[in-house]
Amino acid sequence: MARPVVILGVFVADTAYRAGRMPRLGETVLGESFVLGPGGKGSNQAVAAARAGADVHFLSRLGVDDFAALARATWAGAGVTPVITDDPDSYTGAAFIFIEAASGNNAIIISPGAAARISAADMDANAALIRSAGVFVTQLEQPLPAAMRALQIAREAGVTTILNPAPAAELPEGMLALCDIVTPNESEAESLTGLPVGGVAQAEAAARALIAQGARSAIITLGENGALWCDGGAAVHVPAFRAGPVVETTGAGDAFNGALATALAEGMDPVAATRFGAACAAISVTRPGTAPSMPARAEIDALLAGG
Repeated sequence: MARPVVILGVFVADTAYRAGRMPRLGETVLGESFVLGPGGKGSNQAVAAARAGADVHFLSRLGVDDFAALARATWAGAGVTPVITDDPDSYTGAAFIFIEAASGNNAIIISPGAAARISAADMDANAALIRSAGVFVTQLEQPLPAAMRALQIAREAGVTTILNPAPAAELPEGMLALCDIVTPNESEAESLTGLPVGGVAQAEAAARALIAQGARSAIITLGENGALWCDGGAAVHVPAFRAGPVVETTGAGDAFNGALATALAEGMDPVAATRFGAACAAISVTRPGTAPSMPARAEIDALLAGG
């Protein structure tokens, strides 16, 4: 039986407004549509992993408000076990997303609220859970000291550690050395290594640079070109799957990382796990939204069997 997947991260309520243009200061414009939905990379990854079949525990902080209720309903629907510090002195994170109707271009303001108060002490308080994991995953949306401490606890216990370095940021010294797998996309890999990443060959060079910086292995996600896995010796390109017309790519990276963690927790080798993640991501982009787009295990298995 697979050990749990434990994910540290952030939940934010995505509030998306579509209008002809952004209002100027002091001005009000009429919008064309509004959508409220669950977001936050860590939360999205937890939903993806749970729907892919993992026993998922999600570490975060929420306010005590209606957006917290949205978070808990999202996790309950996916089968995620929340391990939450309720913070009545703050609020559940939220994102303002403006979408220009004609172009689809967006502008975003994120207010993380209670999640900005996730601390290293929170990780120490949940050390037993982290040590029990088969795979531990984190990103860079919550404070970096918390991510660093959780990775230390997991590594000391022999837990497989995954860092999804998003959004791109300068990493604390020694963080990559705590990572069994680091999973940047092309732009994040460029930011971390200073190398251009415009295809498979350049992705391999960036992956090897990340390993030279301390990571045990790297997976560079390449959008429609799939993903590149490297452990410093071998490098394997996993082509993208095609599951239907692309509707929205916003949640693809989170789908990949959640499914990757599930596969590794089940004992798949890294290349098979990368294929599993790529199949999950391919299905997610055929649907709108982030957490709502994450596929069920049977869908991923069917795509793998057909491809």
